[in-house]
Amino acid sequence: MNCTAQSSVKGQPLAMALLERAIVTGRIAPAYLFCGPQGVGKAMAARHFAARLLESALGRIERGNHPDLLWVEPTYKKGDKLLSRAEALAEGGNLPRALPQVRLEQVRGINQFLSRPPLEAARQVIVIEGAEAMGDGAANALLKILEEPGGAVFVLIAPSAGGLLATVRSRCQKVPFCCLPHELVAQILAALGKSVDERLLAMAQGSPGRALELQTWLFGIPPELLAEAEKWAYRPLDLRSALTLARRIDAELNLEQQIPLVDYLQQLAWAAGRVERLAPLEALRTQLLGYVSPRLAWEVGIPPLPPL
Repeated sequence: MNCTAQSSVKGQPLAMALLERAIVTGRIAPAYLFCGPQGVGKAMAARHFAARLLESALGRIERGNHPDLLWVEPTYKKGDKLLSRAEALAEGGNLPRALPQVRLEQVRGINQFLSRPPLEAARQVIVIEGAEAMGDGAANALLKILEEPGGAVFVLIAPSAGGLLATVRSRCQKVPFCCLPHELVAQILAALGKSVDERLLAMAQGSPGRALELQTWLFGIPPELLAEAEKWAYRPLDLRSALTLARRIDAELNLEQQIPLVDYLQQLAWAAGRVERLAPLEALRTQLLGYVSPRLAWEVGIPPLPPL
């Protein structure tokens, strides 16, 4: 990527060099998979890459008003409407309890987008953010498009390649993004004028974007509920207290708040040397992501345990 892109997307020299080489040589793959931790610059790199592919100003790409760019992100379903995260917050103030998904209707929208020729550029670009959140129906529909993409270029963004169907992965050129050094994360946050709780920096694992999201998450958790959950990380709860905590978490937090809470409790348990809590919490995370009843998952995931 050019100098401006390199300076904007910090700490990702390999990824940016691979994309710059594709632009300079003109050897553009039909599909790319930007994979790496959340919040380390994948979406920013996708905007720069799309701007170069469309020979457009970056500002226009960031505003989302280029007719040959389609940016797809996971959505919530409310009745017959599909809402992005921002739209869901604007409409109801609170996010729905279910996790967002990239849905079959959105993949069909890609087909409609590709049914017309490019309006301004020489090609069309489709970016799918949160590609790991595709259901099987959407993934299979996308696979059919990737088999004959025409002149379009796809960029899929996901935390890891393992979250996608193997057949979809095989049609993408992988562009790896890595965790940033702690010092660079601190520099980026300082440049943004942001301060993040030290307990959250370790959870962010080299991701300034994730650190900022976790800080917002922490402010949104009722303090009394957080204090009760923290107690369990350090010492056992009796059966009644454990079940009460599970009920409160299910009643007061949506899934997008519950999953970071699992990470937070894992971090506290690890720091406290309570390693016997790590496996139940990891199983709890898997169940929440697998759409198991959250209350049941928490009741099983935070059972009363005998003291060490």
